[in-house]
Amino acid sequence: MLGACRLSFVTFLNILLTYDKTILQTLKEAGDEGLSVQKIARHVYNASNNFFETISFEEVHRYVQYYLLKNSKSSDSLIENTGQRGVYRLNKNSAELQQLTFLFVDDEEESPTQCVDQSLSLF
Repeated sequence: MLGACRLSFVTFLNILLTYDKTILQTLKEAGDEGLSVQKIARHVYNASNNFFETISFEEVHRYVQYYLLKNSKSSDSLIENTGQRGVYRLNKNSAELQQLTFLFVDDEEESPTQCVDQSLSLF
């Protein structure tokens, strides 16, 4: 993956972790209906490409497909097949998903600090 670019190992791992997080966030937003591998890969591709680093859609699709297959093997896996070929969703019965849900909620609950107007009142 990303064979044309010469990346450090740490950079490569950061890219994969970003893909993983984007896949999970996409499946979370998709809900119980799930999404096809093609749509998930398109979302990850659009979220990961930028002006300075371009990646091929085929590489992203290959990784997304690998990730979904790897993480949907058992009944307690993080991801499950919906019964339709190539359509996946988050497995609500997964213990790992329960832990990740806490992490997502903690990220969302961080409230921005309120700005207090400390300027002098003229009146």
